[in-house]
Amino acid sequence: MELALAVANVQGMTAIAVGLILGMGALGTAIGFGLLGGRFLEGAARQPEMVPMLQVKMFIVAGLLDAVTMIGVGLALFFTFANPFLGAVTG
Repeated sequence: MELALAVANVQGMTAIAVGLILGMGALGTAIGFGLLGGRFLEGAARQPEMVPMLQVKMFIVAGLLDAVTMIGVGLALFFTFANPFLGAVTG
């Protein structure tokens, strides 16, 4: 019974950690996109002739922002389906 309780505890804490990873990743990406869009619009309003160059750089940074979030999603899926912490409890 004690082993089942320890496994349930690890799974519960892992679920909380996965939720935090996904939530903080989404929050960080949303803040990043907000800042990025605002600065792009400021730059475009200040120098309209540089809009194509600024737009290319904006999309590069947007891709990097999404890449960081996808790494977090991958990590969360790893913890969800191949939990490395269960080995310490059951092994």
